[in-house]
Amino acid sequence: MAKADYMLRLDKLRKYLPEEEIRKLAPVADRYAFRANAYYLNLIDWENPADPIRRLVVPNEGELAEYGCLDASGEEANYVVPGCQHKYGATALLVVSETCSAYCRYCFRKRLFQRNGQEAETHPEPGLAYIAEHPEISNVLLTGGDSLMLSSERLLQILDKLADIPHVRIIRLGSKLPVFQPMRIYEDEELLNGIRRYSTPSRRIYLMAHVDHPRELTAEAIRAFRAMQEAGAVVMNQTPILRGINDDAAVLGELLDRLSWEGIAPYYFFINRPVAGNRDFVVPLERAYRLTEEAKARTSGLGKRVRLVMSHASGKIEILAIEHGKAFLKYHQSRDGHYGKLMLLHCPPEAAWFDELPGSEDHWAPGGRDDLVESQEAEMDI
Repeated sequence: MAKADYMLRLDKLRKYLPEEEIRKLAPVADRYAFRANAYYLNLIDWENPADPIRRLVVPNEGELAEYGCLDASGEEANYVVPGCQHKYGATALLVVSETCSAYCRYCFRKRLFQRNGQEAETHPEPGLAYIAEHPEISNVLLTGGDSLMLSSERLLQILDKLADIPHVRIIRLGSKLPVFQPMRIYEDEELLNGIRRYSTPSRRIYLMAHVDHPRELTAEAIRAFRAMQEAGAVVMNQTPILRGINDDAAVLGELLDRLSWEGIAPYYFFINRPVAGNRDFVVPLERAYRLTEEAKARTSGLGKRVRLVMSHASGKIEILAIEHGKAFLKYHQSRDGHYGKLMLLHCPPEAAWFDELPGSEDHWAPGGRDDLVESQEAEMDI
């Protein structure tokens, strides 16, 4: 990013922070893009340096620590045509946006903002053609970036083309806009009329929201969610567990309650991926499991629907339990056809990712199923 560009974006913080602090943030914003809007910045308690909303969007020097990589879940290997990933049989991803209304500091796709959007296709015709040719695909996720950062006209054009593919029964819109910029939704009748048109009993639109903290559920955000619900969208929520933002059972329990009260289904709690710049947000697996169980104990059965998972290169791995130093895991989704496979692995106290569990390498191979079979056969020959 050009110096003038990232400094211009940091100018938004001069209303809240002294010049000396902004200068310290400049190297961070140079490496990992900063973006925020006035609505979201006004949710921050600027008197509290540890305010969770502040940590969510304002750069911090800890991001410069060496840690992880930009593609921690190996998404590059999942592209089948430009802009389209197909990792799991029934689901395809169309990466249709290279931007968001604000940038979460922990974002697992921050590489999109570093590479000038080389992965996103706002006109995803190759992906649409691929989906049409693969009848096993019943779910399509529009993501990015944020799918609702597309103009309503462009978004509805994509929905219209997906509606012409008979085997596509669910269209998901990945978005944090309901809490980042809720008026974009409830003031846009073109968008809401489009949701009404395309979310039908034969083909549902799901809004996959990203609410990380109860304070994001303002009156404006709730108005945006209700507008989408009244238009016919089914709303789900997914939340990473992040140190300094929501790593508190009371906070997570309140989030589960408030989501359920608004008719928003708690879908996933995610383990923070080992993405470059994310070291300060890491919560060890055992602690994340304890926090999840304590949060679920505070809520009703509706809140307890949430699953704690890792989005690993090999699949979505559910953490069923961590007891007495052992992690009980299951493939909730699998790249290599191992859905439902149970794994029992030693879990060191500070382990924060599947690859950090001794023996995890026996259950997957970076190249996929064929590489795993070859490595196992090689061991047998030895």
